[in-house]
Amino acid sequence: MSEKIVIGVDIGGTTIKLGICSSEGELLHTHEGPTGVEDGSDAVCQNIADYARLIIDESPYSWEQVEGVGVGIAGFLDIPNGIVKLSVNLYFNNVPLKDILEEKLQTKVLVNNDANVAALGEAWAGAGRGISDCVCYTLGTGVGGGVIINGKIVEGFRGMAGELGHMSVVPDLEAIQCNCGKMGCLETVSSATGIIRMAKDAVQRGDRTSLSFVPDIMAKDVLDAAKAGDEVAMRIVSRAAFYLGKSMAAVAVILNPQRFIIGGGVSKAGEFLFEQIREVVRKLTPEVAQEGVEIVPAILGNNAGVVGAAGLIIRS
Repeated sequence: MSEKIVIGVDIGGTTIKLGICSSEGELLHTHEGPTGVEDGSDAVCQNIADYARLIIDESPYSWEQVEGVGVGIAGFLDIPNGIVKLSVNLYFNNVPLKDILEEKLQTKVLVNNDANVAALGEAWAGAGRGISDCVCYTLGTGVGGGVIINGKIVEGFRGMAGELGHMSVVPDLEAIQCNCGKMGCLETVSSATGIIRMAKDAVQRGDRTSLSFVPDIMAKDVLDAAKAGDEVAMRIVSRAAFYLGKSMAAVAVILNPQRFIIGGGVSKAGEFLFEQIREVVRKLTPEVAQEGVEIVPAILGNNAGVVGAAGLIIRS
């Protein structure tokens, strides 16, 4: 076979996921194995190299067809040099991941932030396919984000571009402190964690809500209750949607993306959530900045990180 392929690696705290992708972003083969954090950073790096070799052995492809390996990892990075300055979950501290893997694999390696990589995956081969300018939100435990302009990840001066969850959008009188130490971040109201917190606060206040009878409230419980007409849950979801829309209105006049893509567990609320976000954006964004702009759900799910990591090689 002469077809060129790329390998994407998505490093998680417990599992390393890998995928072989075509040069068009088609996911051809996948593999995953334990991260091995408990054995230290050297062992994790060796596992990545071993799994990269193994996924090729399992597939109909050869190592000679591999154009390179892209890696997505959570943490603070020196992106140009591929150094993981700090990754708390992996206990990486100033690990030159790019150099280590290039030595072990004898091929080109690129490393980037996991949120950027997931955004690139959606832009390259998911809900943003064919679109050169898009902004991606991931609504999970926090609010992650990534910005793609002219088909490339916007990294910024210190690699901190696209930290959408830490936009300060909540006014002082309503703001609470975010885990980043600042007040009023989007993450405090529009993440799964924020939605759960607001629900628990409502129950504690004695608000009349069906959530009072849920023993361990999850974000899905709040979303389901809102869809069923629970007024308290509806207010919580509307608040989350409002601040998401408010942040998008700000992004729209700065970057003017053609498409906003929303993924993560909270996005599974579907049109119930999306229509509220769209309405806020319509109200808060000048007409010329919202003309033709779409707000759509992500489609790659858990594969976004692997596909986007592979895309680092193709789209660099």
